[in-house]
Amino acid sequence: MSVKRYFYKMTFIPFFKNTTRNEILFQILLHIVVFLFFSFDRYEPEIQGFKIVTFLNYALGALVINYVLLPRFFYQKKYILFFCCVAVLVSIIMAFEELVLEQIYYPDTRAKFFPGVVYSLLDVMPVILILVGFKFAWDASIKQLEVEELRTSVKESELLFLKSQINPHFLFNNLNNLYSYAIEQSPKTPSIILELSSVLRYMLYDCRAKFVGLGKEIEHLKNFTQLNELQIEERGKVSFQTKHIKDNYEIAPLILSVFIENAFKHSTASQADGIFIDVNISLDDKGCLNFECRNSFLETTNTDKLSHGIGLQNVKKRLQLLYPNAHKMYINEDQNIYYVHLKLMLTQGSI
Repeated sequence: MSVKRYFYKMTFIPFFKNTTRNEILFQILLHIVVFLFFSFDRYEPEIQGFKIVTFLNYALGALVINYVLLPRFFYQKKYILFFCCVAVLVSIIMAFEELVLEQIYYPDTRAKFFPGVVYSLLDVMPVILILVGFKFAWDASIKQLEVEELRTSVKESELLFLKSQINPHFLFNNLNNLYSYAIEQSPKTPSIILELSSVLRYMLYDCRAKFVGLGKEIEHLKNFTQLNELQIEERGKVSFQTKHIKDNYEIAPLILSVFIENAFKHSTASQADGIFIDVNISLDDKGCLNFECRNSFLETTNTDKLSHGIGLQNVKKRLQLLYPNAHKMYINEDQNIYYVHLKLMLTQGSI
């Protein structure tokens, strides 16, 4: 390491590089306020030159602690080295005041005797502790903001990943259905394509936001249900009912469609006929959304994974992230009926 580079590393410059304008203004204001309290004397209201240079001596020591010792030692968890350096620095500040400043300003009085270490510390430490304490609090608040931003970034990344898992899963299932209808040259193929394009348009463009209007999400669920209803034909009955839906409430997109998709998937896979799927969605006066979905299935088929599918685990994770204390979900399998009841506390938005 060259001498120039070593000198650069050992100075204040590397630590000032990350200092913001707000912090500089805060430090200037803090030093002015502390200096006014330090220099105030009710019996001698004018500011003395000794007070000015003494405060500058203390402030320079605090500057070294704040921008060299704290980041180089304390924040690196080198506590013993930090406190040893602080002790040496405070000793230098006290010695400079006793041996230099008092000799210049009070050669015939204060400079002739040393009041003792304790008295000198009581004179020096309050100013240094205030200046260092505010710097430490400033750094702690900045670190807290960085942690919160990191948590938010991780949460948003996880939500984007979970949402991205839904689209391919849905598309894969419905393209298979569309392929089978096309092979049979079914007249319902154009209707399936139309419904699929409507649903995909919503999934690709309308639900990019973290929350969407409740009315849009319900409309998507209707189109989604109609698209899947084409699979059943005459093998059963599908019911989709809504009540008291208000557009001024918001909901996380694609939260509810997983339950409807699972209902169709397991009902059609386990039954040749007698299928029924019943979806009821209502909103009460307090903004609590009640979602209920019932579907039939046969226990003779493989139903062990009904409550453990990828899509269901996905939506459970999204509910934990988006509605950590604002949702309740109840799932039950009994007498060939699979039942899901989800309660969501929604918030009003500017939709």
